[in-house]
Amino acid sequence: MSKYFVYCDGGARGNPGPAGYGFVIKSKGKRASSNLQTIVEGSGFLGTMTNNQAEYTAVLKALQKIHSLTRQTARCPEIDVFLDSKLIVEQMNGRYKIKNKGLKPFYWKIRDLMMELGGKIVFSYIPREKNKEADRLVNLAINEKLKTKNKKPKI
Repeated sequence: MSKYFVYCDGGARGNPGPAGYGFVIKSKGKRASSNLQTIVEGSGFLGTMTNNQAEYTAVLKALQKIHSLTRQTARCPEIDVFLDSKLIVEQMNGRYKIKNKGLKPFYWKIRDLMMELGGKIVFSYIPREKNKEADRLVNLAINEKLKTKNKKPKI
């Protein structure tokens, strides 16, 4: 069985505001003593969204990527998803209700994808300091878009 370690982050400048997502998917090497190795990173600009919508998008995009990586195998992956958003972690673990109607579609898309993936998927909270790689990708996506948006054409 494959085991993936997924670090997700989403953010918005202002709330709502220009938003982006980032994720890093890691796995161990063949030996039990192997360190985690990055398999793939992903990021993107989302337009105007809230922080929580961007966080959910990061999870959705990461799980979609794992789905595409494991589609050819019959094995169900084991996935540990780490976020620095306690709200999203608690909602995905079923401990908090989702009161915001704007977040429910994200939640249900992720749940559907989890059913397709099968396997065991665990959501865990980590402090922001331990999620720097995903955070860096979020900021790169937002900065790149804002930089190109603010460029004035040369005449």
